[in-house]
Amino acid sequence: MKTINTYTITDWLPTTRKEVMSRGWEEPDVILFSGDAYVDHPSFGPAVIGRVLESLGLKVAIVPQPNWQDDLRDFKKLGIPRLFFAVTSGCMDSMVNHYTANKRLRSNDAYTPGGKAGFRPDYATIVYSNILKKLFPETPVIIGGVEASLRRLTHYDYWSDKLKPGILDESKADLLVYGMGEKPLSEIVKLLEKGVPPNKITNIPQTAYISNQPVFQNIKDWESFELYSHDECLKDKIKYAKNFKVIEEESNRYLSKKRLVQKVGQNSIIINPPFEPLSEHEIDSIYNLPFTRLPHPKYAKKGPIPAYEMIRHSITLHRGCFGACSFCTISAHQGKFISSRSEKSILNEVDQVKKMHDFKGYISDLGGPSANMYRMQGIDLEQCKKCKRASCLHPKVCKNLNTNPKPLTEIYKKVDKKDAIKKSFVGSGIRYDLFMHKLNDPDYFDYANELIKNHVSGRLKVAPEHTSGDVVKIMRKPEFNLFREFKSLFDRINKKHHLNQQLIPYFISSHPGCKNIHMAELAVETKMMDFKLEQVQDFTPTPMTLATVMYYSGIDPYTMKKIPVARTKNEKLGQRKFFFWYKKEFKNVIISELHRSNRDDLIQKLFGQHSIKKHHQRRKKKK
Repeated sequence: MKTINTYTITDWLPTTRKEVMSRGWEEPDVILFSGDAYVDHPSFGPAVIGRVLESLGLKVAIVPQPNWQDDLRDFKKLGIPRLFFAVTSGCMDSMVNHYTANKRLRSNDAYTPGGKAGFRPDYATIVYSNILKKLFPETPVIIGGVEASLRRLTHYDYWSDKLKPGILDESKADLLVYGMGEKPLSEIVKLLEKGVPPNKITNIPQTAYISNQPVFQNIKDWESFELYSHDECLKDKIKYAKNFKVIEEESNRYLSKKRLVQKVGQNSIIINPPFEPLSEHEIDSIYNLPFTRLPHPKYAKKGPIPAYEMIRHSITLHRGCFGACSFCTISAHQGKFISSRSEKSILNEVDQVKKMHDFKGYISDLGGPSANMYRMQGIDLEQCKKCKRASCLHPKVCKNLNTNPKPLTEIYKKVDKKDAIKKSFVGSGIRYDLFMHKLNDPDYFDYANELIKNHVSGRLKVAPEHTSGDVVKIMRKPEFNLFREFKSLFDRINKKHHLNQQLIPYFISSHPGCKNIHMAELAVETKMMDFKLEQVQDFTPTPMTLATVMYYSGIDPYTMKKIPVARTKNEKLGQRKFFFWYKKEFKNVIISELHRSNRDDLIQKLFGQHSIKKHHQRRKKKK
């Protein structure tokens, strides 16, 4: 890999007309529009897609963060591509990027130079796609990325507080690629190169399209399954919830045979089944592409890009997550089954990072969506192919899941043995339930010991999310007792090796199923463990999660039972205050609320017996 001083502008995908012309191109084959700044790093989806298309022999240009509010010159400056326009909102849903859980506009954007906000529109995929279809109606537009993927069918949009139709309806795009897009895009390119028009591309897995034609003839060996229509979902929340159960089950199959069909007005959105997970060879080939690992030089004087600063010296070991937490979209987008890179590919990337001009010897993260799922899969893969269970970990770790962490332990050790590597850290969140259940096995204890002793950058992130058994069950998370056991293990290993490291737990308030009393119990539990919570968040309903379906419909689509939900701003703030019980401004409010609930026992545990007496004295004075 070259150092920064030896790169030329042609080492990045072109972003301007001048850069296109400098390559001698008459026209690009594909022009990719992205809501993020252009960072040519394998952790950034738009860069990966650009490099994959380039590897297919295509001339690929990228227009990052186009201005949608002026005369639209950014959408016109590169002309018309030979094959298609590609559109993504970037690495995040644009609404999650823009707004807090209380719907307040954020003042920064981690994917923009200087962290500045305002460089992408709300619903960016729809805005970009509509502009392109209006300017160039004859040129195909293909949408993808997190925003398009998770909005592919009727979904609840928290920011407008309504059900919205599948994004193909509003975007007017020709095709949608959902999930990780390398395989379907490769197949789309083959057909477009043969002259097949976009409206005839109907049989590629992991794609979706909209049609006004009958679609119930079977393609390949796929069975067409009709979901409740968008109009039916608008009228009946239960039908919307029932749809989700089917969508999640089919998304989590190793090899689905169902083509999902949903009517939207006079049209139908058709979702073809996903591809099988990437093989080791396939995922290695992606990470072997010629990334510079750097932001485009155009940003040199515009300030650092915060998201890049976090991951510039990180290594992704695998994709996918089989945890299926109710509030999380990882498995919905990346898939339930793990695709792991080879040891050789990982170590080669470490060698590339070592050559970066600003590398000081520290790998910031050896991880993935859940950091410690590397190489984990079913013992009998044939059983996995028949399974439609969302989570391999909830309610208990699947007996057919090989959770042995030895291959990951070996990766950690081999990375640290490399010249110029002072330390490698695990910055992604880990699933402690993947090794705590078998600590008597030497391989499992060795992993825990190696992780805590050698790969914690002072603080280790874990996510128990809640302390209440009722709430974690709905979240699809392990019982809180397991976190207590993990903290005990963490403390023992720290003490043995004379380390002073912190455990940083993540918690969520206002998750469906959570009540104020659950939050009060959380406050007591975490106080007893000597935590003053930092990493906390109010639940934000995001498209295509189980928790969001519960939030909107008020029922669990798997049991059809009613679920209590905190919906209003006051209800949400009422739960959030318990995270900060130790602050003066919340003390009296919490005491009064717990007293009304006949839970003086919790008041005593949080504030002491004297607080109950003072509360009674204040009430007498008021009377």
